Amino acid sequence: MIIDVITTFPDTVRAFREMGIVGRAFDSGLAELKCWDIRDYADDTYKHIDDVPYGGGPGMIIKPDPLFRAFEAVEEFRQDQGHRIFLTPQGKPFKQEAAERLVEYSHVVLLCGRYKGIDQRVRDELIDEEISLGDFVLSGGEIAAFAVIDAMVRLLPGAVSDDESTKSDTFPVGLLDAPYYTRPAEYRGLKVPGVLLSGHHAEIDKWREQQRLERTKTKRPDLFDRYMRGLEESHG
Repeated sequence: MIIDVITTFPDTVRAFREMGIVGRAFDSGLAELKCWDIRDYADDTYKHIDDVPYGGGPGMIIKPDPLFRAFEAVEEFRQDQGHRIFLTPQGKPFKQEAAERLVEYSHVVLLCGRYKGIDQRVRDELIDEEISLGDFVLSGGEIAAFAVIDAMVRLLPGAVSDDESTKSDTFPVGLLDAPYYTRPAEYRGLKVPGVLLSGHHAEIDKWREQQRLERTKTKRPDLFDRYMRGLEESHG
């Protein structure tokens, strides 16, 4: 999988590339990441990439020219334009199913916003999809890019040492995950639930499923209701 990131802070993205599961996936060749500095495509010697908005108003807007040039440079380098994503609070909220869909693309290009926004003509002509981390505003799209990259890359076969662990994560099963414990069996008077020490795998599975249901109903009733509706629909 090829991931290109168009950003004003390429060093930040490169540092993230070295971390944990993501770093190992890139080092092993499961994925490739390249950063493209928007300022490299500015049309003046001072590397200005922003200007005041037409019609007035607060904030600065990234101009269309450096962004068009950056996307063109990516396409020329890759001989492929890729699936182009703009990371913005105005985008569709990012969820697990989006990560599972995006990882099917062989080439993804992430545009990290900055300042007040970007020229609308870039969005109209170049962007295939807009993604948001949620209903809040960040100073730039780099943190959102980290989240999207991590969620995608960990799904690549071989990225996680135990591929089965990704299948039991919270969102792939539709419920919040069950609680987990490790040694010692008792710590400061706090004991591990006996069923987990029983060696009875059917009972352990039953306990974990019940914990998932209870946790989800308490912490995320919206997910619980959706899960139960799915069960009802699947059973006719």
